[in-house]
Amino acid sequence: MDRIVAYEGQRLTIAYARDENGCAPGAEFFDGLSVSDQAKLHALFVLLADKQATSNREKFGDLGDGLYEFKSFQIRMPFAYARQERGVVLITHGFHKKKNKTPQAEIERARRILREDSAWGIGKARGARKVGEVADAIPA
Repeated sequence: MDRIVAYEGQRLTIAYARDENGCAPGAEFFDGLSVSDQAKLHALFVLLADKQATSNREKFGDLGDGLYEFKSFQIRMPFAYARQERGVVLITHGFHKKKNKTPQAEIERARRILREDSAWGIGKARGARKVGEVADAIPA
């Protein structure tokens, strides 16, 4: 089963991990966001995929054990580098953070989705898609 690609960059491909049902919780969360919030997160996808620039701790978090997160104000999208696919980053899901620290339950959910995704085997990524009108909303 193919993965949905969030952004195809110069250095990395940002894709959505699949759960046990073949759904992509990260894509579903992203699709439910406002165009403005989508544009902010898309800008972070571009930073990571084109420049591998993750030093800004206000925009990228380290959750430990190879798990990271995109951060846009209270919106969080955990991700990890695919272990069996060079140059692929997998977004697991998204959530709105309500406390100072990322809840352990969200970290465990991300790990579960990554395990479920690996059970699907290596899947080629489907071409990058425009989600909503995000590509048009992002200034060049």
